[in-house]
Amino acid sequence: MTSAADIARARNTVIAAFLGWTLDAFDFFILVFTFDEVAKTFGVSITSITLAITLTLASRAIGAFVFGRMADRYGRKPTLMLVILLYSLFEFVSGLAWSYVSFLVIRTLFGIAMGGEWGVGSSLVMETIPSRWRGWVSGLLQAGYPTGYFLATLLFGLCYESLGWRGMFFVGAAPALLVFFINAKIHESPAFEVMRQRPKSSLLQIVKSNAKLTIYAIAMMTAFNFFSHGTQDIYPKLFLAKQLGLPHATLTNIVLVYNVAAILGGLFFGMLSQKIGRRRAIILACGLALLAVYPWSHSRDVYMLCAAAFVMQFGVQGAWGVVPAHLNELSPAEIRGTFPGFVYQLGNFLAAINPVLQAEIAQRHGQDYGYALLLVAATVAVVLVLLMAFGPEARGVAMAEGRAESAPLREAVPAK
Repeated sequence: MTSAADIARARNTVIAAFLGWTLDAFDFFILVFTFDEVAKTFGVSITSITLAITLTLASRAIGAFVFGRMADRYGRKPTLMLVILLYSLFEFVSGLAWSYVSFLVIRTLFGIAMGGEWGVGSSLVMETIPSRWRGWVSGLLQAGYPTGYFLATLLFGLCYESLGWRGMFFVGAAPALLVFFINAKIHESPAFEVMRQRPKSSLLQIVKSNAKLTIYAIAMMTAFNFFSHGTQDIYPKLFLAKQLGLPHATLTNIVLVYNVAAILGGLFFGMLSQKIGRRRAIILACGLALLAVYPWSHSRDVYMLCAAAFVMQFGVQGAWGVVPAHLNELSPAEIRGTFPGFVYQLGNFLAAINPVLQAEIAQRHGQDYGYALLLVAATVAVVLVLLMAFGPEARGVAMAEGRAESAPLREAVPAK
């Protein structure tokens, strides 16, 4: 029986992790809306400024490893506070960049700090909440990402003309205030408190004993990151604005609509995964995205574009809504502070070429960004379906125990 105090503790932890990921994504997507103006300021091409996104995504793997190891050694709570302070600081400093090179360096440092948030926050949540909450909380936690995108869109739509690109980055320092809430209301993970009393195995030893799982998880998260960034990073500014020539207000409305869909999709498929399993829920979400991919990338009618974008992101972020629970359940318990975040961000590193790749594909096909979006989105959706069909599952596993290492990779671990 869960006590009222335990429920309050779990609720506050969910709120903190959700806001941490929301504000993290908010800071990231400010660049997506401003890179054309940043490019003009520093006298470089739009393709050149997309390198800032690539460096941000690539450097997140460094942060996931460094801060993950800190979380496994010193605890989830203090590490999460440090990460939020750092990414807020580097977001603010981004607005002070004096040259193209300095901007790239600052965004790389931002990426390192950003890389620590998801893994540490998700492990803290999944180790604190009751197991029956995992599905819907997974969806809620991942819905923080499109919520951050939604807030960045509102800031862009309402305040860009008055703030300029530098002012938008200054506003992005606001997440630092979340640290006060975490310090006052959040407790350390119960599973971490248990595991810190046990004899420690080396990281290398644990990874070697879970080699197949590690390779599988990296491949899965590479595909997932291509799925999200391949449908979001160049879609608003390069496809909707540059290729289709949609006005500022129309672009803003479409992005708001598909981010509402992303939030709803994450919640829906997260809850569904608690009933039908993590892999089946992800397969259904990917199938939905495949149905929408052509009108989403090739329609020229605004209403059709809006409807297709709604369905597309309902599917994309619906699949992502299962990831926090699925990846934390698969993780070896001893390194849960490191493993989910690191394989996620290593996947991000491998997928970091996406914005440059899509821009290059478009240039080779007559500036057709719709073709580049279709090619990447459809390919990774199919890859994810195959990975889920032949992958493992550990729904309901006890967090202090972790995934059964003896289970073959292609067999689902039965729920406990």
